[in-house]
Amino acid sequence: MSLVRIGAAAAHFGRDLEFDLARIAKLIDDARLAGAGLLVLPDAALGGYLAELRHPGADALPPALAPDSPMIRRVASLAADMVVCVGYCEDGGDVRYNAAVCVNGDGVLGRHRKVHLPAGETQVYSPGESFAACDTPIGRVGMLIDYDKTFPEAARSLALDGAEVLACLSAWPTSITNRAPRMARDRQAKLFDLYDQTRAAENQVVLASSNQTGTTGAMRFLGQAKVVGPGGDVLARTWSKAGLAIAEVDVAAEIERARRVLHHLGELRPSSYRGGGR
Repeated sequence: MSLVRIGAAAAHFGRDLEFDLARIAKLIDDARLAGAGLLVLPDAALGGYLAELRHPGADALPPALAPDSPMIRRVASLAADMVVCVGYCEDGGDVRYNAAVCVNGDGVLGRHRKVHLPAGETQVYSPGESFAACDTPIGRVGMLIDYDKTFPEAARSLALDGAEVLACLSAWPTSITNRAPRMARDRQAKLFDLYDQTRAAENQVVLASSNQTGTTGAMRFLGQAKVVGPGGDVLARTWSKAGLAIAEVDVAAEIERARRVLHHLGELRPSSYRGGGR
């Protein structure tokens, strides 16, 4: 992989799919003007996130899209030669999934269904069952959907599958039970940044973290999109505002440099760990 510009978006998305698609088109245009080869959009960018986590009502859920939905094909067409990761609610027939796809003009390059569901999502979504990286024109990419990145095993599974870039798509809100008066001091804001930097550093990979902004129902989203290097250093960020965090990275060279002396994946001792990660 040669030098590439990686973008992570902080933006608001709601139930109006045509509005969402227009916003996605604008973000793709802005990222293209900035020379980005990869753009990571937030979780639930097509259709918006849940309005309430404690008691999500069946009448207020995001629209469920089929895996081959025309909306996803339209995003792929907009992406053209860029690689774009986007989140949506997947129609699985009798169930729904919080899902993401990685696309470009050729179509779908990879898919992910959120494995780790927080309280609230378990009432409306079914969990995915695995983590797998996918090959793209900018390198091998692995996707995580918000709460997935809380679990070290999720990112580690993708790194072991050869992921050079972790695309973390989020609709990550401020604390529901103990909201701080200032977002910068919110417990969830601190955790969001901590997980992004830790997952990049412990796996020695590049990480692009997107997030929603604004409010949906009782949810207030953090923003804080960023690109993180293999040493855990933040290369670009949006803070709490909407916008694009874009960093130019020689991914292969940065990963090789990070692993030159201490190679975390090569120095694992699986026989010393309890089975199943428990």
